[in-house]
Amino acid sequence: MIHQEFDLKRELAQQAGSQKSVKDEVKLTKNMTIPDMVKVMMPEIKKALPTVLTPERFTRIALSALNNTPALQKCTPMSFLAALMNAAQLGLEPNTPLGQAYLIPYKNKSVLECQFQIGYKGLIDLAYRNGQMQTIQAQAVYENDEFSYEYGLEPKLFHRPAFSDRGELVYFYGIFRTVNGGYGMAVMSKADMDIYAKTYSKAFDSDYSPWRSNYEEMAKKTVIKQALKYAPIKTDFQRALSTDETIKKEISIDMSEVQNEVIDAA
Repeated sequence: MIHQEFDLKRELAQQAGSQKSVKDEVKLTKNMTIPDMVKVMMPEIKKALPTVLTPERFTRIALSALNNTPALQKCTPMSFLAALMNAAQLGLEPNTPLGQAYLIPYKNKSVLECQFQIGYKGLIDLAYRNGQMQTIQAQAVYENDEFSYEYGLEPKLFHRPAFSDRGELVYFYGIFRTVNGGYGMAVMSKADMDIYAKTYSKAFDSDYSPWRSNYEEMAKKTVIKQALKYAPIKTDFQRALSTDETIKKEISIDMSEVQNEVIDAA
């Protein structure tokens, strides 16, 4: 397996025209722990990171994720490194209070692998990078809030939160407005959100799933994604979204081009 990983690095180096430097920098062995591999991989990760995120900080974040979630160290090394590279290429900090992205241990076909998920705040950051968004946000609605909405040729949405004792959670909505005045929205009930999450988020029931620790954030992300189906978004943003909730076992200079592993629904 390690030999295959090294061959992959050499192949990437040939594509980038820098075979010698990558060969010198990336030397993975079967005796390495995942934290060791992260440190060795940093030259490659550094190339993927945006200028606003330093390699040193990203390394600390990765090692902190491994320490805070020991199950990540039991994941297959390549699935963890691929998820980490996904986060690096998108410029999102994984497993931090910012809620930009998550590295999740997930038992896939009886093998513990690392799944990459974009968080609500990460999705918002990516959307604003799109360049055409003026405003994008999502909100939770509680039973004592004043709330109404209409779809159709003249869609309307009104929400006035209650000052106190807002009651139970009942709806989520996402809205966007583009720089040229276009806009869109999506509304989902709490019940529909739960059904959607259990159906499409295979790690929903995982002990490490952000659906358990940050339910509202993940619900907001979901309803924003529904709203953005009607938004004019660039190809780069679409590629970023394609990496959400995926498991990959290869590393590439463009992780969106790596085939996703088939995730066992069981």
